[in-house]
Amino acid sequence: MAHISETDLAAYLGSLSPGSNLDHRGTTLTPALLQRVLAALRDPSSERPRLGKAEFVEATFAVTADFRGVDFTDEAWFTHAKFTGTSEFTESVFTGDAWFGSATFTGTSWFTNARFNRIARFGGATFSSVVFGGMTFCSDARFIGTTFEVASRIGPLVCRGNLNLTGAVFGAPVTIEAAAANLTCQRARWASTGSMHVRYAAVDFSDAVVEYPLRVTSRQSPFTIFNSYAAVDESELEGRDTGVQITSLRGMDTAHLTLSNVDLSKCQLTGTIHLDQLRLEGRCGFADTPRGLHRQAWRLVRWTPRRSIAEEQHWRHFHGAAGGWAPIRGLGEPIGPESLAPTYRQLRKSLEDSKNEPDAADFYYGEMEMRRHDHERPRAERVLLALYWALSGYGLRASRAIAWLLVSMTVTVLALMLWGLPTALPEPKSTGELTGQHIALITHTPEPVNPDGPVPKRLTTDRFERALRVGINSVVFRTSGQQLTTAGSYTEMCSRLAEPVLLGLAALAIRGRVKR
Repeated sequence: MAHISETDLAAYLGSLSPGSNLDHRGTTLTPALLQRVLAALRDPSSERPRLGKAEFVEATFAVTADFRGVDFTDEAWFTHAKFTGTSEFTESVFTGDAWFGSATFTGTSWFTNARFNRIARFGGATFSSVVFGGMTFCSDARFIGTTFEVASRIGPLVCRGNLNLTGAVFGAPVTIEAAAANLTCQRARWASTGSMHVRYAAVDFSDAVVEYPLRVTSRQSPFTIFNSYAAVDESELEGRDTGVQITSLRGMDTAHLTLSNVDLSKCQLTGTIHLDQLRLEGRCGFADTPRGLHRQAWRLVRWTPRRSIAEEQHWRHFHGAAGGWAPIRGLGEPIGPESLAPTYRQLRKSLEDSKNEPDAADFYYGEMEMRRHDHERPRAERVLLALYWALSGYGLRASRAIAWLLVSMTVTVLALMLWGLPTALPEPKSTGELTGQHIALITHTPEPVNPDGPVPKRLTTDRFERALRVGINSVVFRTSGQQLTTAGSYTEMCSRLAEPVLLGLAALAIRGRVKR
């Protein structure tokens, strides 16, 4: 149109009216020419240009492309378009689908308060600098393979559907502010530092590449538009939980990743690289084990409260564990314990390195559980782990160890009362000979007499006190000094071996929960 005569141009513009379709495929549009076209489409009632189907495929916008306040009432095609200078779409409304695929934005692109009522496609586009403050997507926003060369801030924006950043590249330090139902960052690449402030979204970081520190945090308060401090309209997401849920970190190198105040209860972590270097700050929740009693075959099962990863929940659900375990939607075949144990180990190390050993204890418990259920391990090792679990919950359940200690002491006291304490305390007797002024004495202590008679007569208060003294001394690995029968001596030896171990396990569990 740059070479069209003024007469033909006037005739063309005269044929346009509000709502007319435009076909400028492959056309070069100067700022003045674009404004004349838009002026011909201005609706007198709204004083805004109103376009029907707009086709600007492979069009070139020289210097400035000013589409401020334009209503696109049908499809808008800007595929492979070139914006050589500043492009303005401030407060524009796209009623139909919008295609900006493979478009090139050389200057600053302004989309402040722009609204897309249907799917917006920016796949393969290249942005130099962008201003997305107050953008609203009523459906999906697809930035698949989009390159943001020097954009320092993207958002705040609102997306009712999926904000898809799959394969997007961020070449400069960037802050992303988004309120979205879903946020997909699969294979996205951060070539510089980044910060993401998110609301509402379920975020997928599968195979993302983070070359520099990236911080992802859940924003508690609504976003405000830069310089105006006006709150962004989030009515498209009304009724949803504002919290952020991370759904996957699989294939991602998390050495530079920091997560703050996010939900990891459904996050797939197996296959994450450098998971032990992941930093968790604030309140990062994991899936809880089922509460209360649950039936498993013929028996009732109660799970001790602890934090678990989503893959363990999925595995237990598919292997007939008692109810209450939540499967991961779409995961399919569960990952086995042999793979889950290293995942727990790396998570534990991540928290231990940040001096959060009390919370790391839950992941140690999960690691030991997976080792116990791993059938590829030697049977002897699994038996030892089963005993360790039964006696003290892997050294983390003080109540369990104390309960076994009380049971052991009770058994010790009863055994001593019934068979270990003699009927009467043996009294030593001394005999000797007097020869002149020399006396030779020999002291003889009779062997303890095994108790006999009815059992009720052995369960007396006096015998209980003596047996309790032996039992308490055994806990602290001391001998009571009392005369015992042969059965009593063996009972004391067994209690002196077992009870200090149980006491130590209880102390270890308490220390693990209060250690700084």
